[in-house]
Amino acid sequence: ERTKVHKKCDPKLLEDPEFLELHQQFRTKIEIAQTLLATAVAQGIAFTTMLMDSWYLTPALVKTLAELQIDWVSLLKRNRKLETGSFQLQDAAGTPILFPKPQIKVEDLVPLIPPQSYKKVELGQQTYWCFTLCVRLDSLGKVRLTISFDNPELTGTYAVLITNRCDWSAAQMVAKYLLRWPIETFYRDSKQLLGLDEYRTRSFAAIEAHWCLVFVAYSFLHLDCLPPSSIQDSSLRPTTPHQSIGVVCRQQAQSLIEQLILFAHDRLLQGCSAAQLFTTLFAKQHPTTRSSPLVFS
Repeated sequence: ERTKVHKKCDPKLLEDPEFLELHQQFRTKIEIAQTLLATAVAQGIAFTTMLMDSWYLTPALVKTLAELQIDWVSLLKRNRKLETGSFQLQDAAGTPILFPKPQIKVEDLVPLIPPQSYKKVELGQQTYWCFTLCVRLDSLGKVRLTISFDNPELTGTYAVLITNRCDWSAAQMVAKYLLRWPIETFYRDSKQLLGLDEYRTRSFAAIEAHWCLVFVAYSFLHLDCLPPSSIQDSSLRPTTPHQSIGVVCRQQAQSLIEQLILFAHDRLLQGCSAAQLFTTLFAKQHPTTRSSPLVFS
């Protein structure tokens, strides 16, 4: 629907010089991703594979990845159509399934796959049941597709992954894509617990400072989530958190409240009045001035 509106309205809007100037400055998410990729490669950042959400799976971005010789793994929307002439599927009895149309949606293909075609894939402490094959996808060409369930009954939701590497196994595809999960949890925790999206600044320097503080805070919290270890070699220390960022945040908040209560109790015992204590605690701090010192009788 958005594309229809653009096709209808853009030619007229672009006749306006001011609108045209703004339009020339605008960059889509795909264009920004292409620029980030090219910049990362130019700066020598070492990576060979890009993991992306289905929203970014476009011919333009896939072309850029091919030019940069970067492999990729992406989620695939279930309504995307596969070319039925590019693969062969057999039913439970081993008889080839004939497709009446040249294309089939992923969500219509999944019910046709016999359960015995799924293979058990163990990755760490997680187990998945996967089916994989090479297919041709409209506008993207030949890719490897993997359908993954998290239970042997093959019920509930499932993930559909595709990659340009047709020689990769289902285990390789799933293992690589799971590396995205810590990134997703970072943004969730940073927004819900650390105020990543709650800044009210306009200058680039202020925004950059806020982001850096959030990243630093998250890094310290993540370290606190790791189990204690006496191993000197950092490469051998455990890297799997034994508690969540939310738990650590609550522990930190409790510790701060405890320190505040003990601080107030100590000052009151030293003779500070309650009014003086509250005045200091709730005084607005200014960068160039200091709050009045507590006066003890």
